[in-house]
Amino acid sequence: MNVLLYCYQGMSKNKGTDWDLLRRVLATARPFRLLFIKSVVLAIAVTPFTVVQPYIVQRMVDVNIVGGQRDGLLLTAIIFVVVLVISVILQYNFIYTTAKLGQLVIKELRIKVFNQITNLKLRYFDRTPIGTSTTRTINDIEAVNNVFAQGVITIAADIVTLIGVIGLMFYTSWRLTLIVFMTMPFMILSVYIFKEKVKVSFQKVRTQIAAMNAFLQERITGMKIIQIFNAEQKEAEKFRKINGLYTRANLDSVLYYSVFFPVVELISAFALALMIWYGAKGFLQDTVSFGAMVAFPLYLNMMFRPIRFMADKFNTLQMGLVAAERVFKVLDSTEFIPDNGQLRPTHFKGKIEFENVSFAYDDEHYVLHDLNFTVQPGETLALVGSTGSGKTTIISILDRFYDIQKGYIKIDGHDIKDYSLSALRGRIAIVLQDVFLFEGTVLENITLRDDSITREQVIAAAKMIGADDFISKLPDGYDSIVYERGNNLSVGQRQLISFVRALVFNPDILILDEATSSIDSETEAVIQYAIEKLIDKRTSIVIAHRLSTIQHAQQILVMSGGQIIERGNHEQLLENEKGHYRRLYDMQFSDMLSL
Repeated sequence: MNVLLYCYQGMSKNKGTDWDLLRRVLATARPFRLLFIKSVVLAIAVTPFTVVQPYIVQRMVDVNIVGGQRDGLLLTAIIFVVVLVISVILQYNFIYTTAKLGQLVIKELRIKVFNQITNLKLRYFDRTPIGTSTTRTINDIEAVNNVFAQGVITIAADIVTLIGVIGLMFYTSWRLTLIVFMTMPFMILSVYIFKEKVKVSFQKVRTQIAAMNAFLQERITGMKIIQIFNAEQKEAEKFRKINGLYTRANLDSVLYYSVFFPVVELISAFALALMIWYGAKGFLQDTVSFGAMVAFPLYLNMMFRPIRFMADKFNTLQMGLVAAERVFKVLDSTEFIPDNGQLRPTHFKGKIEFENVSFAYDDEHYVLHDLNFTVQPGETLALVGSTGSGKTTIISILDRFYDIQKGYIKIDGHDIKDYSLSALRGRIAIVLQDVFLFEGTVLENITLRDDSITREQVIAAAKMIGADDFISKLPDGYDSIVYERGNNLSVGQRQLISFVRALVFNPDILILDEATSSIDSETEAVIQYAIEKLIDKRTSIVIAHRLSTIQHAQQILVMSGGQIIERGNHEQLLENEKGHYRRLYDMQFSDMLSL
């Protein structure tokens, strides 16, 4: 295997980088080392049974036919058939074993990549298109499979076979072998040019397929917006350009293949012609046997075939390494929230403290500035302010979706970094304005496949907020299928399901981010009663544009530009006639009167 790595290194420009990368890819097969060893053993075992076949033909011709020993012809033929059958069986096992090894490796690799992605910071997803992550998890990992199924081990088998064939060729006729080798410089040159050209084209293919996946993922997800704004033609034109670049990259690789293989066939034919010309002359001069003349075309095919496909396999190996490098980049990413906390309480009292908290998404441009406030256990804190004032950011850093740069956030007197992430997030429930539902049943969307939550608990929570009526009326009730993103449900129904989802986890801290903004007045009235019952025993943070929903909050913070500009309860804030809260209240009240 070290010989193979050295050969690959010699064909690569970035020697150190590719060497280390190849070693790391091979290391992914460590859990399946027995299968890997079996593949290597089969690669070595199949060689003698493959390369000896032309030699048996030569002996059959020289000894049994030309030499006149006809009695041994049947035995030689039987030996040839036995060797051929053994070779076929070994090749079958070799191909199946390497393919199985590749599939097992990428199975484990997919799990590692998915687990890594699920633990990355939200900042990673903020700037990385979904299609790119999909490409890394599916297409690129599938390319890594080729490193094992069509790359490293098969190249090793081809090299061993090539050495065996050349050795037998010299043993059979060193003169014919040297004549054939006159074409080798042309073969090596064509292989090198092909390798370099295809490598570049394959890199373009990988780049373009990632761009296409990202484009399609985004446009299909946002198809409703495209149709609303009649942008189908513009998006079709953009896709036509991306598709054209992807097609062009593929056609370039096809072009190099269409040129390379005929060139190899031409060189092979030229080598065969030289062999026949010199071999016929040698046969007439008794320097070359007739059996050698019959066997050498078989040797030539066995020699040129691995050389021809080895160039393709080296490119497959290189493309697998290109894909592996991208996959390892995801696996090596340190963009995750450190989970070093040792505290794992089963219950929070619910006291929340922000002490001189400042935060920036990019570590430079701060969106929160020196925030200080405290929420006592069981209290409800309401956040009010215009879009971009920092309301949603507050709940994001409380749940440690992002880590703050300055200050401290405490729950029950402990820094939130002292809690394990699972313990912290397990006691906080969030109901977002933009509800995301997965494809599956209503019950699965509520429990998120948590087996510890029973159907009875789900039904009880649904009845508490008035969602049981509409769920029970669905075709299969709680077992009704929800389409992707909940597209077969209304906005209000999706919101109700997300609310039940939050309730069944029995949180100690409840966060409502514009949770009632997409619900009609009748449904809001039903939910509002449930909210009041729920938050009576829980610390709650409510973000709302509708001031009518937060009048009973013990504390209201008015946000602007990432700072607190007013604080107090509803009555206290209304007393300031020139205050921002009073102005918002008067505007909403006048709008209600006009209706």
